[in-house]
Amino acid sequence: GALVLGLAPEGPAEAAERRGARPGELAAAPTRAAGRGSRGAAAEDGAVARRRLLEQLDVVLLAHGADAVELGIPFTDPLADGTTIQKANEIALTAGTTFSGCLSLVTEARSQGLSIPVLLMGYANPFIAYGEEKAIRDAADAGADGFIVVDLPPEESKDFVRICKQQNMSFVPLISPTTTSERIEYISQIADTFLYCVSVTGTTGKRETLPSDLKAFIQRIKEKTDLPLAVGFGISTQSHVAQVGKIADAVVMGSAIISVIDAAGGVNAAQHIREFVSHITAHDDSQ
Repeated sequence: GALVLGLAPEGPAEAAERRGARPGELAAAPTRAAGRGSRGAAAEDGAVARRRLLEQLDVVLLAHGADAVELGIPFTDPLADGTTIQKANEIALTAGTTFSGCLSLVTEARSQGLSIPVLLMGYANPFIAYGEEKAIRDAADAGADGFIVVDLPPEESKDFVRICKQQNMSFVPLISPTTTSERIEYISQIADTFLYCVSVTGTTGKRETLPSDLKAFIQRIKEKTDLPLAVGFGISTQSHVAQVGKIADAVVMGSAIISVIDAAGGVNAAQHIREFVSHITAHDDSQ
């Protein structure tokens, strides 16, 4: 799983609610935290372990600053992802995980009491193969709240965004360090809840340090929009979270969370996630 942790006094949830930016329920709680469940769920051994994780996950995430789940859709060619998420994709695909299966996981999570929003994150091909309109409609029916499509350029996303709006679903675009200021303004007009800011010109995965030009990059975005900003790719330590907290609204953590679930070996995964999130956010677990 991946987590997006709210950092500012007014995080994406509150900011979006204040502006009324998101259609439907996500306006009340968009992403400050997310988990790439389908990729991480492949590491869970069997239905019982998955059910136990789902039963605990909502309480864990809500108690420790997470207010949405980012569910990754496995794909054979995850070009933006590093080795950790690539491996998780391979495990999920080998286990027979499909887009329909991911939607079933959302439905199951809702039946277990998961109340926070769910964003589906992945690549365009699985959605196109499934049928864009059907994919968005079925995702809404399953209980999901929106999409992050890594390799869908804004010029090619018009139909996808239109259908999302029809189904009261959010669409979250990505902005990279190489994105021009003019293009940032254009992309911002497509978003309705927050922007996913890619911290590096590279793939996902844990890193020792954050880019030295990250602050300038975030400032360029702020000059073009007042949407909440979530920073992802390479965020994995308490120091990273603290640094990003000074310049943005949230952090996205994927590879680090998958590593935590992997290390748990299917035993008390939610507890391990809680301890990790408590550590990286400097949250007092006794409170």
